Amino acid sequence: MYQTVKRITDYFILLLFAPLWIPALGVVAALVKLTSPGPALFTQKRVGRGGATFTICKFRTMRTDTPGDVPTHLFENPDAYITPVGRVLRKTSLDELPQIFNILKGDMTLVGPRPALWNQYDLICEREKYGANDILPGLTGLAQVNGRDNLTIEEKAERDGYYRRHMRFGLDAKILLLTVINVIGHSGVREGRAAGLPRG
Repeated sequence: MYQTVKRITDYFILLLFAPLWIPALGVVAALVKLTSPGPALFTQKRVGRGGATFTICKFRTMRTDTPGDVPTHLFENPDAYITPVGRVLRKTSLDELPQIFNILKGDMTLVGPRPALWNQYDLICEREKYGANDILPGLTGLAQVNGRDNLTIEEKAERDGYYRRHMRFGLDAKILLLTVINVIGHSGVREGRAAGLPRG
């Protein structure tokens, strides 16, 4: 029942804040396009509800010659691939803005487990233990506001499972508020093998 309510709430929130995110999409797209060769958007295959795959949309933060379908934490030196504008977008999470279209399409929701890469088998299998693969992935989630890149795979899956069991409006509102606070404070963002953990 609440998952239906979530969908309605998603559309209401996106409509309410449309005067903010629509211009932001245009400005960021122009910045990406004008400051590095290649398209403004980057697409990648991710795992959604029930293990079904879908194509996620992000603003491109890396050079076009960056190896595809490789989590950033596996790069020895991710700074060699991240563009100057991309570095700012990743710190502020503005690179995630195009996923609004994934939400409108129904592939994602505002709050839920971050969608795993199709080849992040360790995270997918760990989430299966908690039933976290049974709900729509989110733009933000409990793991993102409670450690994010500082969490191990097991810790992320455990938090995703907690959210699955306690999913409700109050928890979603708290996660959205903490997301805004964390984005402003750049909390929990780490890159490369030094971080040892994937960035959602």
